[in-house]
Amino acid sequence: MTGMVTLNGYRALVGQKLGTSDWILVDQDRIDRFAEATEDRQFIHIDPERARETPFGTTIAHGFLTASLLSAMNYSAVPTVAGAKMTVNYGFNSLRFLAPVKAGSRMRGHFTLNNFVERAPGQWLMTLDVTVEIEGEPRPALAAELLGLIFV
Repeated sequence: MTGMVTLNGYRALVGQKLGTSDWILVDQDRIDRFAEATEDRQFIHIDPERARETPFGTTIAHGFLTASLLSAMNYSAVPTVAGAKMTVNYGFNSLRFLAPVKAGSRMRGHFTLNNFVERAPGQWLMTLDVTVEIEGEPRPALAAELLGLIFV
């Protein structure tokens, strides 16, 4: 579900799946660029030869790279609140990395609205349950309870 939903409409969606994002490719170039941006150059992420000798058999994405792509996934899967001035990331209640994302994999997020409450006048706190699926893999990359603060 994408598009716009009113505040009352959002309250009615609590407990429902909001949508599934588009697929995102996590290739070695993206992993390398993330390693440079964060200065996290552990070999498991950037050295394919050494990574071949690990149980994963290849390089893997940083867990925080996977988490950072939740915003892009959210944009393609979760409707916006009609009349909202802005929405900001507010953090996580929980975040678990469950399976490695191997270089060259595609992943997508599944979003369910867990809670939607007025935090202060003009501010609404959205709690989303998110699972990030790795194409062709039995276990998800991550599971999280993601928070968004909406200003209306």
